[in-house]
Formats: sequence, C-alpha cells, structure tokens
Amino acid sequence: MPIKQSELILNPDGSIYHLNIRPEHIASTIIFVGDQDRVGKITRHFDSIEFTTKKREFKTSTGMYKGERLSVISTGIGPDNIDIVLNELDALVNIDLKTRKIKKSHTKLNIVRIGTSGALQKDIPVNSILLSSHAIDLNGMLHSYQVDKISHPEIEDAFVKHTNWSTKKSYPLVISNSDTLANKITSDKVYQGITATAGGFYGPQGRVLRLGLQDANLNHKIDSFNFKGNRITNLEMETSAIYGLCKLLGHNAVSMNAIIANRANGTFSDNPNKIVTDLIEYTLQKLVE
Repeated sequence: MPIKQSELILNPDGSIYHLNIRPEHIASTIIFVGDQDRVGKITRHFDSIEFTTKKREFKTSTGMYKGERLSVISTGIGPDNIDIVLNELDALVNIDLKTRKIKKSHTKLNIVRIGTSGALQKDIPVNSILLSSHAIDLNGMLHSYQVDKISHPEIEDAFVKHTNWSTKKSYPLVISNSDTLANKITSDKVYQGITATAGGFYGPQGRVLRLGLQDANLNHKIDSFNFKGNRITNLEMETSAIYGLCKLLGHNAVSMNAIIANRANGTFSDNPNKIVTDLIEYTLQKLVE
C-alpha cells in the first residue's frame, strides 16, 4: 500500500516537506548540529560543496572532505525537531518517493551529532569532549513509538527508584549508541557517560528564574545516580531522540558533546567557540580515518 499524501508530505519539486531535499542531496554519513551557523563552521573544512539549501531552521550542505562525501544538517533545538529530521531522512533513503512504498532493501545512515552540553559531574571539566555511551530520555517523545526492544529496563527502573520519579511524567527510557560508530570516533581524549535529554532548557534542566520546579532536588538526584559504574554525565536536548529513532529505523548514531559548562561547579567556558572548533576538527578527522 502506498503511504498517503497526508502522512508522507512532499514539496512540488519532489523534495521532502520540512528538509526541502531529495535523496540525491544527502550522503550516507550525516553530521547533525543544532545551529544553522554551525553548518558553515563545519563545511569550511570541506574540499568542495556540491549542494546547499535551507528551509526554516533546517539547513543542509553536502560536499567532500578528504575523499569522503558528508552532509551537515542543522536540526534546531529539541527532540521534536529530531523527530522531523530523522523521519524525513529515513524516508529519503528507505521509501520510494514516487511510488510512496517502502523499499525492499534497507539503507543504513551514519548519524553523528556535534553539539554543546553542560557537564553534571565535577570531574568532567569545561572545554572537554564527551561521547554519549547511552542517552536517558526524560522528555517522552519516544513513547509515541514501539520502544520496548531498544530500551534498558534495568537502568530505567533503577533511575526511577533513585529519583523518586513523578508518575505524572513520562517514564524514562535508556538507549545505547551505535558501537560501530562510537568505536570509530572515540579515543583517550574523550570522556564517556550517559547523557540525559530534557524537553526544555529551563525547568526541565533544573534552571530557576521565576518559576518553581516540580522537584527542586531532581538535578542532584540525577548527578548522584550510578548504575554499575555508569553515571549520568551531562544534560542536553537531542541525544536520546537521535539514539532512539536511529535504533528503531536501523541507523547508526553517536553523539559528541563539547562541554561548555559544568553545572556542578557553576563554571562556564571562557572560550566556547574554541572547544566547538576543536570538536568539529576532531570528529571530521575520525570520520575519514
């Protein structure tokens, strides 16, 4: 059965609705960034650029870097945007857009997030790099899908008990990265740990301006959680959505974080642009080794 027009929306030129791109516009290895401006900070390292487009917060550039074809896409902020981007990227490679039917052969993408994040542990300094071994989803977006086969109930249940997690909130989900991609990118320069993915920047991450929090001690409970030596090391807004959807759709994913703040120490990088640049250069080199 062809997928209905209301479910798979295409633009008049045949491109996918939000991203405004066609299958030939993307490489099999794609770098995600949140900010449109960061796309150019990555592609300036490329040897050539063959394609660039932009629609809303989604900017895409594809080109060559040291013999490898790579794409860079800005996703905007938050798990809801990741839901759009990953479903549309998967549709580009695994659905025939003319017949609107799922292809018999599956194409696997490699997704690498390059983002900024705040560390939760005192021993993870600002201006360091962290690879997310797992992500714990605190925002609930993934519960729209059939997630039982990709989650880690043992860790989830221990986290719920440790934090006395409110039953009014979505049940936390833990999803691992792609071992293949993580092994390619990691090194002794890189910290690793569980990344918590919140659904917002202020209250969901324990920040207080004028609004009180449902659980004022939640950040401390998150910081102190430890499951068989696995700690929650940092907090951001995209990684669990990337890991979860990639697992469900059959793609590889790894999240690389430039640590620009340390919430436990109350410190912030004196030169955040440098650590982001360092992470970009590090990741690009690892992708072509």
